[in-house]
Amino acid sequence: MAEFLLEALSEEIPARMQKRAAEEFSQIFTSELEKVGLAHEPANCFVTPRRIALNIDGLPLQQSTVVEERRGPRVDAPAAALDGFMRSNNISRDQIEERETKKGRFYFVKIETKGKLTKDVLPAIIETSLKKFAWPKSMRWGCNSFRWVRPLHSILAVFEAEVLHGELDLGHDKLVFTNMTTGHRCCGAEKISVDNFAGYQDQLRKARVIIDRNERKRLIQEEAKKLADAKKLRLREDEALLEEVAGLVEWPNILMGSIDEEFMEVPSEALISAMRSHQKYFSLETLDGSLAPYFITVSNMPSDSTRDATIVVGNAKVLRARLSDARFFWDQDLKSKLDERVLALSKINFFDKLGSLGDKSERLQKLVPTICEFIGLDNVNGAVKAARLAKADLSTMMVSEFPELQGVMGGYYASADGELPEVCRAISGHYAPLGPTDACPSEPLTITISIADKIDTLVGFFAINEKPTGSKDPFALRRAALGIIRTILENKLRIPLKQLISKSLDEYPHLTDSNELLDFINERLKVYLRASGVQPDLIAANFEAGKEDDLYRLIMRVKALEELLASDDGANLLIANRRAANIVSIEAKKDKADFIGTPDPKVFELAEERALFAVLTELEKQVGDLIIKEDFQGAMKALASLRLPLDNYFENVIVNSENNNIRQNRLKTLSLVGKIMNQVADFSLIEN
Repeated sequence: MAEFLLEALSEEIPARMQKRAAEEFSQIFTSELEKVGLAHEPANCFVTPRRIALNIDGLPLQQSTVVEERRGPRVDAPAAALDGFMRSNNISRDQIEERETKKGRFYFVKIETKGKLTKDVLPAIIETSLKKFAWPKSMRWGCNSFRWVRPLHSILAVFEAEVLHGELDLGHDKLVFTNMTTGHRCCGAEKISVDNFAGYQDQLRKARVIIDRNERKRLIQEEAKKLADAKKLRLREDEALLEEVAGLVEWPNILMGSIDEEFMEVPSEALISAMRSHQKYFSLETLDGSLAPYFITVSNMPSDSTRDATIVVGNAKVLRARLSDARFFWDQDLKSKLDERVLALSKINFFDKLGSLGDKSERLQKLVPTICEFIGLDNVNGAVKAARLAKADLSTMMVSEFPELQGVMGGYYASADGELPEVCRAISGHYAPLGPTDACPSEPLTITISIADKIDTLVGFFAINEKPTGSKDPFALRRAALGIIRTILENKLRIPLKQLISKSLDEYPHLTDSNELLDFINERLKVYLRASGVQPDLIAANFEAGKEDDLYRLIMRVKALEELLASDDGANLLIANRRAANIVSIEAKKDKADFIGTPDPKVFELAEERALFAVLTELEKQVGDLIIKEDFQGAMKALASLRLPLDNYFENVIVNSENNNIRQNRLKTLSLVGKIMNQVADFSLIEN
């Protein structure tokens, strides 16, 4: 067994591509190893701004010998057939044996192919893997046809401490495999010779390169927190920014700079966006959660007090220009009231066939009273006002520069205009939740605008047949549906979605159909529930039983069914119900008739029949009343009382009596079992 090390050194790889590149290149390479029968330990792939490195330990020195048995012609075939078989397999007569098979007596030969040395196989695998890997965006350079994310400089390929003999054909130029690499571009440019991974990692560290991405992330976070602690501040957590910055540096040097006080009156979200999106700076907070006048920047140069001071001053100077822009946008936007900006929305296109943002604003204003009625919100005027202003900040300079601040800045501008605090909060929060981990709105006014915005978007795009397909969802309709689902469930809201969709569709006079939307929302609900640990068959059972469009009521049904089936009575009742349904189904096919109707008590012969019918008669009304009251747990508990009489029935009653009148009466009894149980859920869809 031996160790293999590969490195592709290039110009700077975009940070957003690095993590995926490491994962996918590792998969491609190990897949190629498996194709040629080379067993291996798990591959370790590393990526920095300038290199992708792959290390695999435990590779065999040689491929395994392969023995293949081949069948030749029949023994009684002409001699020419046997000669041809021997020539094609390069064998002699003494290597052939005769063997009897079901189809007669044939010639057989065993061909033994000795495995190649691994060092002779690897060069082709390296070239194939490099050429197979597809970057999201790639380029050619010079006169070469080979594509890579950025121009490649060298290929380091070492196996068993020796350089592999091979090259990567770029189309015009060639990169001969070597055991040489270089360190940090600015302070480790001299060539480094390596013969194993440990030496590679150690020498690169001495040359100011940390190849482990997770180590760079940890170092950035730990050092940034130390600087924050020294000022009695907190580092603002930002995992996405941390991922990006770790992909920008090979040797992180964490520094702190200050923000001029004159900028601190600008909303903190605007300052954070300016620092984050343009400069890749981390923000700091005071202990009470407000933005502190400091920032963290990560340099790609080794620490040096003089140089560090220069870097901080330079970064602060650049940041000052960025924040000056943000302050200018803020000051200019405040010169017009948010209400005055609503007119400008008519000039901004929402989507073809769906009108302008002004049209969307009008639709929201007409839709929110219906949602207010559903959730019991009395402040209809406040909801209409928030709906009118919700999109107005899209015409501001600040949101034009920082689109991620939509809604947030609207809340600030509304507050500056003297709007009610709950209206301002509704404007700020109506886009939420933006993702599966984002908090849902909890204030009634914000909930109203949030649901109205999302349902209008869903209805509109479905009505013009712009639905998600496969993995493509360019208008984030799955996210909108999930946002509605989470908002309803987390706030325990009772909203009839059919009515809401119908009301929203009324605002599209030229559109008539959105029948698939409720099914789409229900499918997203199933995904959400499965992710929460609910069995898919329990979800399906309740969907079919109630044809629900009240999501919270559906959840109550699902939870009640879960509790029932978790009990011994429930599990046994499910088995008995399935047996009853199977018997009725089989006999219905035989008779080509159903057995709907109330069984006749006068035909009962056995006490078990009378006992089961008595329980069924009582349950039919009791379960119906409990469902009307939405006491689904009570309905499930009531069904559990069926277990004992149903078990006794199957133990002592022969359903298929020779007397056809008795037989049909007993089948009606079993059919009644299914009818009553299916009021609560479609038990036939439950798999386990």
